[in-house]
Amino acid sequence: MDYSLQRRLAAEILGVGESRVWIDPSPDHREEIEAAITKDDVRGLISRGLIRVIPAKGNAHRWLERKEKRLKGHRRGPGKREGTAEARRDPEDQWVHRVRKMRRYIRWLRDHGMISRKDYRSLYRLIKGNRFSSLADLRRYVESSGMLKQAAGGQK
Repeated sequence: MDYSLQRRLAAEILGVGESRVWIDPSPDHREEIEAAITKDDVRGLISRGLIRVIPAKGNAHRWLERKEKRLKGHRRGPGKREGTAEARRDPEDQWVHRVRKMRRYIRWLRDHGMISRKDYRSLYRLIKGNRFSSLADLRRYVESSGMLKQAAGGQK
């Protein structure tokens, strides 16, 4: 009772996946279904109702209600949270936020004449290479490496 060929042909004809093809399990039609080896044969079985499409399952209405609530900020209280704030945050978003902050800082230093263009490029590459864990780490590096010059206005 291997209907894999008939199931595959029916799936192609009906335009659905093989898992959504229902074949009549009654022994009365077993030989007839096994004998169907062409698409025309399978079309005949479909027209007689021996092969049908199982309806697709949609998302539950309650699930959609809960999703809409969450979009409004409901069901997001402390009782629903598992894991620390950092564990809940997307690592890629964290990295992008950190990198943009550091790039803003070195751009500001360059524009105010506090680091050279060469140092700016060097720091830019180090930031991209994930050399600094935070803005504070970058500031420590800039100060300790002696890159920082006195600004034209007399401020550091």
